[in-house]
Amino acid sequence: MTVADSAGPHVVLLATGGTISSRESEAGGAAVASDTGEQVFASMGVPTAHPVRVVDVFRKGSYLLTVDDMIAVCARIRQVLADPQVLGVVVTHGTDTMEETAYLVDLTHADLRPVVFTGAQQAADAKSPDGPGNLSRAIAVAGSPQARGRGVLLAFAGTIFPVAGVRKYHTTRLDAFANPDFGTAGSVSDSGEVTMAGARRALAPLPLPGEDAGSPRVDLIAAYPGADSTLLLASLDAGAAGIVLQGTGTGNANRVLCRDIANATAAGVVVVTSTRVESGAVVPRYGDGGGEDLRAAGAIPSGLLRPSQSLVLLSLLLRLGTPADRIAEAFVSRGAPGG
Repeated sequence: MTVADSAGPHVVLLATGGTISSRESEAGGAAVASDTGEQVFASMGVPTAHPVRVVDVFRKGSYLLTVDDMIAVCARIRQVLADPQVLGVVVTHGTDTMEETAYLVDLTHADLRPVVFTGAQQAADAKSPDGPGNLSRAIAVAGSPQARGRGVLLAFAGTIFPVAGVRKYHTTRLDAFANPDFGTAGSVSDSGEVTMAGARRALAPLPLPGEDAGSPRVDLIAAYPGADSTLLLASLDAGAAGIVLQGTGTGNANRVLCRDIANATAAGVVVVTSTRVESGAVVPRYGDGGGEDLRAAGAIPSGLLRPSQSLVLLSLLLRLGTPADRIAEAFVSRGAPGG
């Protein structure tokens, strides 16, 4: 059921688009985010665990989102949580960049009430869409007392994840997400029974940037066999204030990249080293262009954070005007197990 007002306890559904709202644009055509939040909600066709109020934020495929869009989602969440009758919030979102938006919300979330991200792998007009089931379960989690104080969660295909470290690990499977380093937070059954496991390590929330914070450029550059500094230098020439290096192995590059990263950090650009490897921490260990040379060049190891969430954290910290030494401290704490 939906509620037209907030007279009693309820969950708020914030709809942002994504596959869960997508339909073929024409017969046999590409899927495009088109359904409103009310249409997404109505697709469940079954009673929900809690009354729900629907709010449309925007209607986009998540591959189109910018950091500014993600900050807008954070702001809307804060707005709806100003109502004491709200039990929790569900955000329907495209899976492509759900791990980024959810992490940004988690970094800035200062409320005990849960925020739960979910979406779909099958479009709304597919023969067997998975969106309705995911949404029904996410609503159950958002309104559950067990989820209070757990920060921001991602509920997908019956599994509940902490969003730090979560990533889309499969392009088409219905159980599309995994969190190999930080694990799972619990599960939710088709009937809405919520089981939470473990405890969340509390970290102080970061401020949400104001409209006057600017939009410092942060780019993602990959290290690969034979890579030179062409892309790195192009990013710097474009005015990048921050770089996330997707290193190999434990966070390695090569001599040329190390040299130019040292020049970049000396000029005030903040560089963070992550890795393309699926799990495990970035550990400065190797010389001759490896991770230890990157550390000596001024690059900050990301710990357990992968490139997608490293970029979100670095973007937020730069928008807040955080000095480089404090940025390094933030990656140490938030890239640690349980961060």
